[in-house]
Order: sequence, then C-alpha cells, then structure tokens
Amino acid sequence: MSCARQVCDDLGVTDESGVPDPDATRSATSTPAADRSHPTRVQVVLAGLRSTAIVSLQFVLVVAAFWVLLWLIGRLWVILLPVLFAIIVSTVLWPPARWMRNHGLPGAAASLVMMLLGLGVLAGVISLIVPSIVNQAPEFAARATDGVRQLQEWIQGPPFNVRDEQLNNIVNTVTDRLQSSASTIAAGVFSGVGTATSIVVTLFTTLILVFFFLKDGPKFLPWLDRTVGRPSGAHIGEVLLRMWNTLGGFIRTQAIVSFVDAALIGAGLFILGVPLAAVLMVITFLGGFIPIVGAFVAGALAVLIALVSNGLTTALIVLGIILAVQQLEGNVLQPWLQAKSMDLHAVIVLLSVTLGGTLFGITGAFLAVPAAAALAVVLRYLNEQIAEQAGETLPPHSTPVSAHVGVPDDEPDDDAPSDDPGTASDR
Repeated sequence: MSCARQVCDDLGVTDESGVPDPDATRSATSTPAADRSHPTRVQVVLAGLRSTAIVSLQFVLVVAAFWVLLWLIGRLWVILLPVLFAIIVSTVLWPPARWMRNHGLPGAAASLVMMLLGLGVLAGVISLIVPSIVNQAPEFAARATDGVRQLQEWIQGPPFNVRDEQLNNIVNTVTDRLQSSASTIAAGVFSGVGTATSIVVTLFTTLILVFFFLKDGPKFLPWLDRTVGRPSGAHIGEVLLRMWNTLGGFIRTQAIVSFVDAALIGAGLFILGVPLAAVLMVITFLGGFIPIVGAFVAGALAVLIALVSNGLTTALIVLGIILAVQQLEGNVLQPWLQAKSMDLHAVIVLLSVTLGGTLFGITGAFLAVPAAAALAVVLRYLNEQIAEQAGETLPPHSTPVSAHVGVPDDEPDDDAPSDDPGTASDR
C-alpha cells in the first residue's frame, strides 16, 4: 500500500489526506497517451509533402507514357492506319458475312463476296459523284460568277455601304491568305496518308486485312487465350469483344443517321434546284461519321453553294432545312440509336474530334470518336474489376457482347469461341 501511495504522490494525484484522486489519476494517465496519438505539425507537413511528391511523380510518369504512346503511333501511323480502316470496315461487313457462313457458305467465299459487294458500292458512289461534277461544273462556275457579283452589290448597298476600295482590300486579303495556306490545307487533308502512292498502298493493304479479318476473325480469341494464358487472355478477350461491339454499334448508328441526314437534305437540294446536289448528299453522308464537326462543314458547304448559285433566298431555305434535319437528328435519331452503342458525352466527343484532327488531320478526326469509345470501354471494364474486388455492387450486365462475334453454328470450329463466353471473371 505504501508503494502505491508513493507512486500516487510522485504523480501528484493524491488529495490532502493522502487518498488517490480518481479524476487526477485519469488525467495523469490519459494525457501522455493522447499526446502520443497525434502527430506533430512537422510530421503532418512532411506526410503531405510526401503524398504530393508521390502523386506528382505518378502524374509525370503517366504523361510521359502518354507522350511515348503518341510518338509510337506517329512513327507507326503508316502501319496502323490500314489496320484501323480494316477494323472499321470489318465491323460493317461482318454481320452479313456471318449470315452467309451460317447458311453454309465457306468463310473465305463469304469474305470475298462481301468485299466485292463493298467495292461495288464504292464504285457506284464514285460513278455518281464524278459525272455530276463534270456535267455541272460549267453551270456552277457561271452561277458562281453571278452570285459573287450579286453578293458584291448587296454588300455595297445599305445597311453595309462598303466602298469599292474596302471590298477590294478584303477580297485581296482573303485571296492571299488562301493562296498562302493552300499547301497547309492540302497537307492537312492528306495528313496520315501521304502521297498518291501511299494512298494506293494503304487501300490495297486495307482490302487484304479486311479479307483476313472476315475469314479468320473468330479464331483470334482462342489463339489469344493460348498465347497469353487463361487469366490475362480472358480479360483481354473480354475487353476486345466489348470494343468490337461498341465500334460496330457506332459505325452502324452513324451510317443510319448519316443516311437519313443525306436523304432529307439531298431531297431539299434537288427540289430547290441547287447544283451538285448529289455530291453534297455524299459529302453530308461522309461528314456524319465525324460528329458535330462533319455536319457543320457539310451544311456550311451546302449553304455556300446555294448562296453562290441560287441566291440569298434559296440559301436561307437550305439553311432552314439543314437546321431542321439537325434538330431531328440530335433530339430523336441519335439519342434513340446510340442509347446502347457508345454512351459518350458530347464534350468528350468534341474534344476527341479536335485532338484527333490536330494530331493526325482529317483522318484523325474521323478515327477520334471510335478511339474515344474504345478507351471508354477499357476504363469501364477497369472500373468493373475494381468494384468487384472492392466488394461493391456491380450494375447488371447487358447482353453479352460475344454473342455478336462467333463462329456459325453449322460450321463448328474447335478454335472458335463459344456463343456466350461470359465475362472475364466467369472464365
């Protein structure tokens, strides 16, 4: 008892009668522990600096890896370009080719038939455009001269009242700018493709790749599983299947939307008697595959030709038709058709097109949205895997994407994937 009293006296927790005070005892024993449980200000600052340094280093490494990736893409662009074109074309031709294989036609024959049909459609489009341009070029040139004169008279009149000297200076400035930028514009149009020889090589390589993609595509996933191994191959295969499904949905959706736009706008141009209406229809259809930017450029070109050749009233009517069609597309067609194909925000689409066009010209703008959709597929799959490992509730899966790419039922192939391989975690 004397030893305990001596300890209490040393701690200063006894009252005047020498009996230990409970409150003082708790205070004396808890204060050092509380002090030890909180770090000092120096430790807090150092911990924050350490975390900031780690995050900054990781950010620098990610940016460096992204830069190296872009550098490699630029160096290998001649090889990657026909591969990307072949994949896009294959997603369009694969459903009818699979239907032919399901009905007894060999894979090589089905691939060849679809390639010939695709080339026939391309030849038909070219035969539609070239004669129209050749036949209507003189008339368009004459109307363009009259349109420019009318535009000049309109600008010189009220309310603008522009003098001849000012108008001539504006025209000369615009002409000089266009002449000085002609090489830059041409380089931007053919960026990523190169000279005429490389264009032919790219098209020829694309055709060969399309044939083999259609013929041997179903054997790719089993080969990937055997080469990479089951755990990694299953994840990579699932991501590739989702990319294929997303890309195919995007191409088919854009084709439908672009066809509707071209048909409605082309009908209005034919009714109004705008020259080169067939050419403008094709440009509108192709421009639909470059979201936002393509429709704007095609519409502006149609309005400009109508203004120069038919006058201001016709140009305003064409503008009204284009705006009405764009409203139909943006508010009805695209939300309905793309509900399950991409799920990308308009800002992401616009930034992707801008970045692709800046880096790789018009080819990059065309491939930007499919690339962004493929990247979104990878990020969503990673998010699913993280959520699954963290024990979070996963959203219900949609129809397995592997159902869209398979070997025909009546043409069994031991190397072909099953009709419903499921997710990577199931395999």
